Amino acid sequence: MTLPPSSTRQPDPEIYLYDTMQRQKVRFVPSVPGRVGMYLCGPTVYSDAHLGHAKKEVAFDVIRRTLLHFGYQVRYVTNVTDVGHLQNDADEGEDKLQARARLEQLEPMEVADKYFWSFVSDMDALNVLKPSINPRATGHIPEQIALIEELIARGHAYESNGSVYFDVRSWPEYGKLSGRRLDDQEEGTREAVREEKRDPRDFALWKKAEPGHLMRWDSPWSVGFPGWHIECSAMSLKYLGEGFDIHGGGLDLQFPHHEAEIAQAEAAGHPFARYWLHNNMVTVNGEKMSKSKGNFTTLKELFAQHDPMVVRFLLVSSHYRSVTEFSDAAFESARSGYRRLTEALHEVERRLPAAPERDDPALRAKIATHVAEFENALRDDFNTPRAVAALFGLTTDVNAALNAGEVGREALTAARDAYRTLGGDVLGLFAKSAAERQDDTPLVSALMDLVLQARQHYRLNKQYAQADALRDTLAQVGVTVEDTREGPRWRR
Repeated sequence: MTLPPSSTRQPDPEIYLYDTMQRQKVRFVPSVPGRVGMYLCGPTVYSDAHLGHAKKEVAFDVIRRTLLHFGYQVRYVTNVTDVGHLQNDADEGEDKLQARARLEQLEPMEVADKYFWSFVSDMDALNVLKPSINPRATGHIPEQIALIEELIARGHAYESNGSVYFDVRSWPEYGKLSGRRLDDQEEGTREAVREEKRDPRDFALWKKAEPGHLMRWDSPWSVGFPGWHIECSAMSLKYLGEGFDIHGGGLDLQFPHHEAEIAQAEAAGHPFARYWLHNNMVTVNGEKMSKSKGNFTTLKELFAQHDPMVVRFLLVSSHYRSVTEFSDAAFESARSGYRRLTEALHEVERRLPAAPERDDPALRAKIATHVAEFENALRDDFNTPRAVAALFGLTTDVNAALNAGEVGREALTAARDAYRTLGGDVLGLFAKSAAERQDDTPLVSALMDLVLQARQHYRLNKQYAQADALRDTLAQVGVTVEDTREGPRWRR
């Protein structure tokens, strides 16, 4: 059995997702048959990414890959926040990029570029597909100003002392995503905020730049910079159009960021996202991992200790709407599980060239069952833990067949395709590391053959101490030698 590539499949109509707005699991129906527009709130590029960022990016990468697998064309847009995100995530404090620029004695755009490319490098290591479009907030100031002008013209925004604020009282639906009633929301305490805003809960669309503020643009109201929320409304509408299909982001963005996005777009007369998906958090000792709490580990620090594919495996082993706990025990379990899958895949691929030309219908039937289990799991709100369980079920049956003797070429091909398509293309787990790519070179393979021949020579001549010493030396550099009925073999 060979799984068809996504380009040859008809779009699957039986995908169900949990829509935060409707607060229930619903069947996904795209606005344009066969095509999906997705928008993901991307990074604020003022420091290195941590595991919490990776959870969001990997979660929505799997959702995107799943839709591709099920035959959809996907336009995937994720933004880069390089202006307007103030330190307290509201309308006060210093811009995060400007604060970092002062700390590192760089221009703000140097900071933005430095950490943007750092983020890209981390996502490449995690095998996250690049966005279809990756717009920056600073590259879309005119679109943000135009949207603000629409809101003012419709009576949903007002200018005050050179800044512009969204009037939440003018939009009764504000709070519908999070379920927070306006009267229940905190009104704030800072007198300066009360004086400039009509209502302390109003949020900034445009901020007048104070003297010395490095990031500033001309606008009809003042020389200043856009608020944090307006960029996502403007850029998602620009690249995906009104009523696009899916908006994603972390659960911590649901309020106020996503509420503000909805209010800005819809109050200006633009139908906004039709489905809202939110991933849950990564926790450390039960507390959310975040830069503000200081309990985070950067991805670069993690990658120095763990294979990035083990990190990805840890993340897909929990549901995107569930909490992922960060601990040494969790990583050890992920490392063991990932090794089990990769060893089975590599053994299938090792045996395939010499496999006999015969059929093994019983094994092929079991493979087909696990493939169906995997796909049904992802149809059900992208349930990656169940999908991973299906891969382990596949591995149990494949290993049993391999241990029993020779397996026919057709069944081995089906097993390989299942691993590569489901575990690789959909879950993104089998990207080769630089070390693995090096192991595949003819030179390394030839040298390892010579080493194994030398060890076998020692064993045949009962020079067991020399054979064991050679094996132990290989183990010290991460190479395992296994003695099988078919002869010795090696793996990292």
